Amino acid sequence: MLGILVAVVIGLVIAFVYTLVSKKDGYNKSFIIGLALLPAIVAAVILLVGSNVARAFSMAGAFALVRFRSAPGSAKDISVVFFAMATGLACGLGFVTFAGCFAVIILLVFVVLSVTGFGTRDAHRKQLRITIPENLNYMAVFDDIFDKYLSENVLRKVKTTNMGTMFELTYECRMKYESEQKQFIDELRVRNGNCLLYTSPSPRD
Repeated sequence: MLGILVAVVIGLVIAFVYTLVSKKDGYNKSFIIGLALLPAIVAAVILLVGSNVARAFSMAGAFALVRFRSAPGSAKDISVVFFAMATGLACGLGFVTFAGCFAVIILLVFVVLSVTGFGTRDAHRKQLRITIPENLNYMAVFDDIFDKYLSENVLRKVKTTNMGTMFELTYECRMKYESEQKQFIDELRVRNGNCLLYTSPSPRD
């Protein structure tokens, strides 16, 4: 029972810390409740299964059904779920001290990474999508404009659209001066025959 009680405490702490670091991005209430209960549930399952192989396979099948019925989350959400499951597993196996130390270390790392903005994408980096007729040489057609307005640019993807009569080019780029964005777009429209052109913040990898 001690393992389950510790798992409950750890689950509540994990859920609380997750809500603190996710206030800016938002979070789902049902996910938080599930996160708080998960370590205790896993610990209870481990205690029930014990060394019985047949029970273990039965529980694995049950968890597989739950997984396939669940919508995939972000990488952060999935990592936190695995973290909660690991602490529950440790508690269920009787490694209560290890579970507590492991939880403290991972939560500290989680908070530090969130507070410092580790992995945050560059807000000035943009994604540029341009549609051009297939008779234009997309490899060099915009080079002079890019050199004039962009500090860097990378061609990420090329695909055909409109039954193969058009190319859609996807660039990742950074403006030299944000104030010149309108002039930049206007010159691109003149060059590509006023075809579709779209800019947006660069998505995370």
